[in-house]
Amino acid sequence: MDLSNIKPAKGAVRRKKRIARGEGGGTGDTATRGHKGQKSRSGYSRKSGFEGGQMSLARRLPKYGFNNRNRVEYQPVNLSALQTLADDKGLSIVNLTLLIEHGLVSKNEKVKILGKGELKAKLDVSAHAFSETAVKAIEANGGTVNRI
Repeated sequence: MDLSNIKPAKGAVRRKKRIARGEGGGTGDTATRGHKGQKSRSGYSRKSGFEGGQMSLARRLPKYGFNNRNRVEYQPVNLSALQTLADDKGLSIVNLTLLIEHGLVSKNEKVKILGKGELKAKLDVSAHAFSETAVKAIEANGGTVNRI
């Protein structure tokens, strides 16, 4: 065996069909696009949701309710999560960078502290928003609330 005998494994190499390269290739003429019609023309692209002229599903389904474009989405963090942070890491100040480091919230998201769970530690908490129960619980333990 030498370099002149080497061949690829059987079935490993397939010849690519060369479309629209003349009559001799067998796929000249219409270039596998068929005859006439919109799809045979250059520049054709079907729009997403197009169903061949039939009324599209998005237009057939009823729409109701109201979607507020200006709604602000918050990532919730409960007091119980803050308490476990304080217990495990011995923290007294909780801010966004700390919450991101410990995986409680993701970057570029607004954070709201919610009042679920018990808080025994004295914490200085910074976040975008707070629920009333969370504010009461934090201040009852001598902590402070800082809205960003």
